Amino acid sequence: MELIDKIKIKEARIGIIGLGYVGLPLVIEFCKAGFRVTGFDIDPRKIASLREGKSYIKHINLSSLGEASGQFLPTTNFLELAGMDCIIICVPTPLNANREPDLSCVLNTTETIAKYLHTHQLVILESTTYPGTTDEEMKKILERTGLKAGKDFFLAFSPEREDPSNKDFSLSTVPKVVGGYTPQCLAAAQALYDTVVVRTVPVSSTRAAESTKLLENIYRAVNIALVNELKMLFDKMGIDIWEVIEAAKTKPFGYQAFYPGPGLGGHCIPIDPFYLTWKAREYGFATRFIELAGEINTGMPMYVVHKTMEALNLREKSVKGSKILILGVAYKPDVDDLRESPSLELIELFKEMGADVDYNDPFIPEVKELRHYPHMVMKSTALNEDALKKYNVVVISTRHAAYDYKWLFENASLIVDTRNAMKDFTGEKIVKA
Repeated sequence: MELIDKIKIKEARIGIIGLGYVGLPLVIEFCKAGFRVTGFDIDPRKIASLREGKSYIKHINLSSLGEASGQFLPTTNFLELAGMDCIIICVPTPLNANREPDLSCVLNTTETIAKYLHTHQLVILESTTYPGTTDEEMKKILERTGLKAGKDFFLAFSPEREDPSNKDFSLSTVPKVVGGYTPQCLAAAQALYDTVVVRTVPVSSTRAAESTKLLENIYRAVNIALVNELKMLFDKMGIDIWEVIEAAKTKPFGYQAFYPGPGLGGHCIPIDPFYLTWKAREYGFATRFIELAGEINTGMPMYVVHKTMEALNLREKSVKGSKILILGVAYKPDVDDLRESPSLELIELFKEMGADVDYNDPFIPEVKELRHYPHMVMKSTALNEDALKKYNVVVISTRHAAYDYKWLFENASLIVDTRNAMKDFTGEKIVKA
């Protein structure tokens, strides 16, 4: 039976490698669509949790699987790849210590798949990467088996478009960009995704699909850099950037609102632009615009530190020896995701300056075993009136809905607000940063 026919009648076996913020939603949607899904991960703790029907990601509710839960097999046994018809790769693509692309997870996973690759199998990469990863790096590894992409097996790229905790859009309601190595590869991948998403958007190649994801995130990174730069300028001019943005977004055309903050967080925006700047060097091209945006955004935590220093100085207090509470370490509101969170950099910077730093986050009870902060081991501190009074300053880094900002205003002695959370309150104790 041809692969597309197997997909249409839900007989195709789906394997998803990497059961995190991207892979787990895919598992749920394919199971709900009637497929048998095997989820692969190297972390035995995740597999144990899933086998108990428990999610380790707060905003992903496994109960939505319902009766389809019996369709899902989580495992660390990659021998099971031999029985898969379609394999989707959802593994991390971070930057290394030199801020260069680290494709080790993708390439190691591809090496593993190659051990079990067979004819008529479909392999799709969803992890964000630079143009050429799929049809150069992955294809080369897979074709060492003697099988040829587009002839013996199918190869495609389809960028993930996850936005954790977004209540307006989910995986199934967001159009899915798909690019194949050949037209046959595209047809197979499109047939698969057509079963779970509202609409697929075919493009001419895997490189076009890879570039689409980069454009989406670079667009956001550049515009956030713009408002971050304007925030710093307008602060010197005595102008409130938040008021300006609210006024500007009343224009019904030609403008989209972006908001400043203490830096970029999440797996995509702080990382993806640098994948393209790195690849551009291969073509002798300098991506100055992207790199300038990166320079502004990565410098925002230090700007917040300087604003905090100024605020403490006005109270005849130095950062050294001060007790500082970081409010929120998740990279965005109401999620338990701290990947690339600027709060982590704030904690490091304040500690380096001699401050005594704690954090509170209702979604993240402890911080440990982080890639870029291996020595950071902390637990969320209690947030009550007595505890709050011991801090010289509270820095609002994440605007969680769970926080009572009126209570915070009444009980904190000094607040550095990086998210406009205190917009309804005025007074000398509030400093916008």
